[in-house]
Amino acid sequence: MSTDSVNPNRRRFLNWTAGVVGAVGVGYAAVPFIRSMSPSAAVMAQATTTVDISKIQKGQRITVMWQGKPVWVVRRTDEMLETLEDPKVVRQLKDPESSASEQPEFAANDYRSRKPEWLVMIAICTHLGCIPSYHPESGGNFWSGTWKGGFFCPCHGSGYDFAGRVMEGSPAPLNMAVPYYEFLSDSEIRIGEAVG
Repeated sequence: MSTDSVNPNRRRFLNWTAGVVGAVGVGYAAVPFIRSMSPSAAVMAQATTTVDISKIQKGQRITVMWQGKPVWVVRRTDEMLETLEDPKVVRQLKDPESSASEQPEFAANDYRSRKPEWLVMIAICTHLGCIPSYHPESGGNFWSGTWKGGFFCPCHGSGYDFAGRVMEGSPAPLNMAVPYYEFLSDSEIRIGEAVG
């Protein structure tokens, strides 16, 4: 084959054209993959959940869903709040300061909340992901020792106080998680951080 008939300019042009067409094709093929990585409208809608707390009575707990997880909103009584600082109860806690637990900075207190009266907590046991039961009364056969009520996971026997702090002797390793939330008014809270 003779090299006399090869036009180097034409070859460069064809190589350049093939490269551009290939790059455009890769770009078009990548667009659906890149779009699939963005949160969908349904996910964005679940980024926050607004809860009306105006009808919650003292001692009452409601359950709302946020990002596919159950979240409890509890309006604690004065008696419940007193147990959170009771030395007999605090001595039985694995992590009374919640230093190893998942919570926003504002919840790093004995109440694990923005306002002592209100507890907002993800209702999932930190042992194997079961949903504990709510026991607003003290006593009962749910927990050995000085248990003054709170949350009890019947699956494997983990006990929590009224701030979701895990009791010593529980198989659960951590306190229950507190999500980010804020009060929009005296009667409404928003769970989750607002996007945008």
